Amino acid sequence: MAAIGIGNIRQAARVNELGGRFDPWILGVAVTLASVGVVMVGSAAIAGGGVDAGPWYFLSRHLLALAIGLGLAVAAMCCELKELEKYNQKLLLACALLLALVWVPVLGKSVNGAQRWITLGVFNFQVVEAVKLLYIVWLASYLKRYSEDVAVTLGALMKPVGVVSLLVVLLLLQPDFGSSVLLICITAGMLLLGGAPIKRLIAPGVLLTPVLIALIVFEPYRMRRVTSFMDPWQDQLGAGYQLSNALMAIGRGEWFGVGLGASIQKLNYLPEAHTDFIFSVLAEELGFAGVTVIVGLYALLAGRAFWLGMRCVEMRRHFSGYIAFGIALWMGLQSCVSMGVNLGLLPTKGLTLPMISSGGSSVMMSCAALGLLLRVSWEYERARRQVAKHRPVSEVTAASPTASVAVPPVNHVPANRSSRHQRVEPVMGQARPESAALAALRRAR
Repeated sequence: MAAIGIGNIRQAARVNELGGRFDPWILGVAVTLASVGVVMVGSAAIAGGGVDAGPWYFLSRHLLALAIGLGLAVAAMCCELKELEKYNQKLLLACALLLALVWVPVLGKSVNGAQRWITLGVFNFQVVEAVKLLYIVWLASYLKRYSEDVAVTLGALMKPVGVVSLLVVLLLLQPDFGSSVLLICITAGMLLLGGAPIKRLIAPGVLLTPVLIALIVFEPYRMRRVTSFMDPWQDQLGAGYQLSNALMAIGRGEWFGVGLGASIQKLNYLPEAHTDFIFSVLAEELGFAGVTVIVGLYALLAGRAFWLGMRCVEMRRHFSGYIAFGIALWMGLQSCVSMGVNLGLLPTKGLTLPMISSGGSSVMMSCAALGLLLRVSWEYERARRQVAKHRPVSEVTAASPTASVAVPPVNHVPANRSSRHQRVEPVMGQARPESAALAALRRAR
C-alpha cells in the first residue's frame, strides 16, 4: 500500500507539471492574416499618406500597432483564465468607463463628426474595440455562473440583455451604429450557445428591430447609406461614390487579379482604401482566387474557434468555451460585415477587416483576442493531457482488487516456492492479479 501511495503522489505531481499546446490552426491563420495585412496595407496606402506624410506613413503606423498587438497577444497567452475570471465585474465596469471617456475634454477626440476615440500620445484609440473583448469575457463568466438559470428563467436572461442595451445606448451617442449591431449579435449568439431557448430571445429581438429601423430612418446620413447601397450607380459621384468605386475595383480583379501593387482604384479614387475598403483593393490585385483564400482563412478561424469552444464545454470548462464562442462570433461576424459592405451586399458601415485593415485599435485588440483564444486552446490541451495521464491509474486503482496491496518486486522469487506458483492463471478471462498490480507499479514509476 505504501508503494502504491508513493506512486500515486508521484503520478499526481507529474500530471500537474503537464503543459498545454497552442492550437496550430489558430496560430497559423492568425500569422497568415497578419502577414497579408502588412502586405495589403503597404500596397493600398501607398497613395494615401499625402505628400508630407510620405508613402509609408500608414504602413509604419500599422506595423507599430501590430507590434503592440503582439505584446498584448503574448500577455493574453500567458494569462491563467481562472485568474482572469476573478475580474469579471471589473471588466464590465471598464466597458462603461471606456465608452464614457470619449466625452472627457482632455482625452476624447472627434473624427469626422464621431466622438469614438481617446488620445494616447502618438495615436488615437477607438475604445469600442477594447469593449468588444472585455464584454465577451464578462458574458462568458456570466454564462458559466448562470447557464442553468439562463435556460429556465427570464430574469437571468434579461440581465445580459439589459447590459448590452446600456452599452448600445453609449455607443449610439458617439454615434457608432455598426458596433452596436455587432455587440447585439454577439450577445444573442453567446446566449443561444449558452443554453438560452431561442423562443425567449424572439421577444427582445422583436422589440429591438423597430428601434434600429427608426435609428436608420430618422438619421439622414444612415438613410443615405441605405439608399446608396441599394443602387450606388444612381448617385455615382455623390452618396454612391465609395461603393461604386469599390465595385469597380472588385470587377477589375476578375479571376487572378491585376497583380500585387497594380491597383488603380487605390490611387485616390477609392476613399479609405487602406481601412474599411481594403478588401476591394485585395480583390482587385489578387482576384477571385485571393478573395477565396481570405474567405477560407476567416472561415477556418471561426470554425476552429467554435470547435475549440465545444470541446471545452464538453470537458465542463465553460468559461473557456464561452470565450472561444464569443471570439469566434466577433471575428466571423465582423469579417462578414466588412466583406459584405465591400461587395455591396450590406450598407456601408465603419467596421474593419480583422487583422488586415489598417487601424491601430482594431489591430491591437484583434491580436489580444486571438492571443486569448490561443490561451484557451493551451489550457484545453493541458486539461486533456491531464485527464489522459490520470485516467489509467485511477481505473486500475478502482478496478483491480490487488492494486491496494503490497506487491513483491518483479524479479523476486521466494525460495520456498516452486516456479508453478510464480504465475496465477486467469479464470474465465479475468485479468491476472499480479499483472494488473505490476502494471500499476510501472505507471507509478
